[in-house]
Amino acid sequence: MTGGSPLHLALPHGDGRRVLVTGATGYVGGRLIPELLAAGFTVRAMARNTDDLADRPWFDAVETVQADLQQVDQTAEAMRDVHTVVFLVHSMGGGGDFIARERRIAETAAAAAGRSGVAQMIYLGGLHPDKPLEELSDHMRSREQVTRVLLESPIPTLVFEAGIIIGSGSVSFEMIRHLSERLPVMTGPSWLNNRIEPIAVRDVLYYLAQACALQDPVDRTFDIGCGTAQPFRSMLTDYAEVAGLAPRRVHPLPMPAQRLSGFWIGLVTPIPRSIAMPLAASLAHDAVCEETDIAELIPAPPGGLTDYREACRRAIDRQRTGTVTQTWDDDLRTSPTYDPADPLPSDPDWAGCTVFTDLRERDGDAPPEAVWHVVQSIGGANGWYSTPRLWRIRGLLDKLLGGYGLDRGRRDPDRLRVDDYVDWWRVEAVEEGCSVTLRAEMRSGGRAWLQFRVDARDDGGTCLRQRAVFIPSGLLGRAYWGAIKPFHALVFPTMAENILAAAEEQERLRAADELRS
Repeated sequence: MTGGSPLHLALPHGDGRRVLVTGATGYVGGRLIPELLAAGFTVRAMARNTDDLADRPWFDAVETVQADLQQVDQTAEAMRDVHTVVFLVHSMGGGGDFIARERRIAETAAAAAGRSGVAQMIYLGGLHPDKPLEELSDHMRSREQVTRVLLESPIPTLVFEAGIIIGSGSVSFEMIRHLSERLPVMTGPSWLNNRIEPIAVRDVLYYLAQACALQDPVDRTFDIGCGTAQPFRSMLTDYAEVAGLAPRRVHPLPMPAQRLSGFWIGLVTPIPRSIAMPLAASLAHDAVCEETDIAELIPAPPGGLTDYREACRRAIDRQRTGTVTQTWDDDLRTSPTYDPADPLPSDPDWAGCTVFTDLRERDGDAPPEAVWHVVQSIGGANGWYSTPRLWRIRGLLDKLLGGYGLDRGRRDPDRLRVDDYVDWWRVEAVEEGCSVTLRAEMRSGGRAWLQFRVDARDDGGTCLRQRAVFIPSGLLGRAYWGAIKPFHALVFPTMAENILAAAEEQERLRAADELRS
């Protein structure tokens, strides 16, 4: 992969230096790799499953390595012949002992780097006040703990400590965007008055890329931000102004209410409660740069750092044009605490399992390519082509239980790729022009999939096969299927029929346009 910076950043000269990017499937890692390639670095992308990288436009231009950061031998092999390791793995609010797990992973990475002769490690940590560890939120405490592990290791480590990262698809931007767009008047906890210094994702990428080209190893932390701190409440009102919304009114209350506000963020935004809760807890601290020493090592980008309003403006433009390549959801799947459901088993593998299915087959007059176009654009703003009120009720129930609901929408409105999210579904498999399998990530008491298959009929029309599959977990899962089955009788037949009707209508409009032209 050659050419200039995809984000038009001022890049260093990589001169072929080999850089390993861990968390290559994540939000920052996936955006950093094309910048490093444009700078001339030799890039090795590390993932627990390299198949997750196969559809990235830079896949053929990088070295890929499959490794688990919890395994020293695998990690050391991944770091062989590497000069710089960019460590971008975080537990996005993972449950259980994620703080201890992140510490073990950092210790493993440091030991592997020492064994492999790595010259420099770079870590993206979190900006936080200078307080004892026990006074920080779990999320911030975990990141500070990783920082200390890496700095105490024999490998020189450059740590960037950043606060809220603003960019299309970042978790902080999505929180701000949804709160501002959905709530014209907000009352909230006292931390709305806390001072925050955000940073644009493009500036984070600039610092990371420049750090990879430093001639001499560096072993210390640097605060990075946009240069201006502001109360979090003004970030909400500023976003509304940049987005062209009516003025927003934000009224902080004299109480922290971290757990309640985390629950509220999870309900109002696409961010699930497992991430919203630690995010709200972290906002209970000021996050302001306390030193600007980075300017002595890496000068600010030409034209200066991106201010908050400009960062929002750029993120909004990318959202509106549908060019969001990576999102916060990618970080969730990169996290070592992420535990994806097993792929849909083939039918023979179901032997001995309780499996409930709902199969619908409908014929239509539209050609297969027209039906496929509708299937591929399902969900998000286009909806699910049946009983929208029932879908909204189920989405609200999922949100109350800590799930995604229907708020996540889609990454790309017109195209599906493996691992994309579609509301509470995840794309598990795509056979272009023919079939797609969606895996549910909703709260249900079992594992669920929804499949669509488009086949040409001999008479020129299309056969649409739609199948829902549910494998219950114990009595709760069986009870769930029994309760939801009457609704399936309303939802699924209408869905298949409306998909075919939409395809026929689009085909009619296309034919009419051709006649007029």
